[in-house]
Amino acid sequence: MNAFSRRGACPALSAPMQTGDGLLVRLNPIAGGTSSGGTSSGGPSSRGLSPKLLIALAESASRHGNGIMEVTARGSLQIRGLTTESAALLATEVDALGIAVRTGVPVETGPLAGIDPHEIADPRPMAERVTAAIEGAGLAPRLGPKVSVVVDGGGQLTLDAVTADVRLKAVGVSAGTLWAISVAGDSQSEKRLATADEDAARDIAVAALRMVAEKGRDAHTRDLSERQLASLAGWHSTPPPSVLPEIGGTEEGAVEHSCLPVGLFDLNNGHAFGIGLPYGSMPADKIIGLAQSSLALGTSEIRLAPGRALLFLGQPANANQSLHHTAATLGFVTSPTDPRTRIAACPGAPACASGRIATRDIAEAIATENADILDFTLHVSGCAKGCANPGPAALTIVGGENGAGLVVNATAKALPAGYRPGYDAARGFSRVAAMIRGARYQGESAAACLTRLGTAGLAQTYLQE
Repeated sequence: MNAFSRRGACPALSAPMQTGDGLLVRLNPIAGGTSSGGTSSGGPSSRGLSPKLLIALAESASRHGNGIMEVTARGSLQIRGLTTESAALLATEVDALGIAVRTGVPVETGPLAGIDPHEIADPRPMAERVTAAIEGAGLAPRLGPKVSVVVDGGGQLTLDAVTADVRLKAVGVSAGTLWAISVAGDSQSEKRLATADEDAARDIAVAALRMVAEKGRDAHTRDLSERQLASLAGWHSTPPPSVLPEIGGTEEGAVEHSCLPVGLFDLNNGHAFGIGLPYGSMPADKIIGLAQSSLALGTSEIRLAPGRALLFLGQPANANQSLHHTAATLGFVTSPTDPRTRIAACPGAPACASGRIATRDIAEAIATENADILDFTLHVSGCAKGCANPGPAALTIVGGENGAGLVVNATAKALPAGYRPGYDAARGFSRVAAMIRGARYQGESAAACLTRLGTAGLAQTYLQE
């Protein structure tokens, strides 16, 4: 019985999602794999593959899909353009490759968990305890498929940008390690509950998930009442986070790009070299080319990283320059300051039948011509679904019946402030960029300038011929 039909083998493989360019499957590989297509329920994962396994997976994606592979903002691997028949064939091949995949309630740790010398604490033991408690409480079948937990040990690649129903983040104090517990969001939007030791933090996390389960499979921690949150916050709590050291592994005021998984990162033994996928997407043949190069250079493992990147581990230090050159030649993101890291863009037209505009062409033109003002998130969406960036963005260009609409400080689902022809959207953005350059105060960010200029002024400028 293959992975496509075996109950519980991998929900993403056994239940592909319909998109505008066919079926999509999402994989969360677990380092180490198994000899028989194993799975792991929920627990921590380094999302690792050997170069040979990644090559084989990309070849399978080319045979059975449209040849487009993606690494998501959460660090999952997606294969696009499948049919019902080809998805079953892909699942059979994944099974035969022995790629272990995560199932159950995801309890996520960072891609460098346990091997990052800058971590406050190794998050993996805590993640294992939370996973065991979730399973022991029988919560997995009662929670929805998008309910998730993050356990963050700090360090060079935090999970601050990853949204979660429950977040546990290590806090270093003189007596050891405590865990700051929060719910419902990323590090900017979350609601802080308490700071506690390991046992209490696990108990609070599971109690929060139990409350969610009682509300039904469509519920999340954002649906909990203020009374429920207060009860969680007052349970087993030590002094509140406000009196503790700064939470996280980087200093306050550090360069924002420092948490992007692109560039060189020190490990306890060696280093990791991060390479990004532009807009999170690359043709499978280019991923094959990069993986083949890394294999020749001695890479032992390739990990998927939240932030749409691949981390290469095991190669000697003198191989990184060659790997960098190959990646740049193939069109990958090799610098954390690459303007493409500021743009979220779905496949768009013509790749996706739902796409009304050529998102990738628009994004490339904007990145090339206006890199100097991209200190904010720009979302280029083929339609109002907003697949590439479900949350709000400073600016969104969204395809619709009337062309390419401009949305300010909202999601792609919001009503655009104005439209221009889709083929001319990049020129409209260039008008906005010129406005920012002319209006920005000395030392002011482009993002702050956008807020000050306001929706009406930006829309009027975007519409100018």
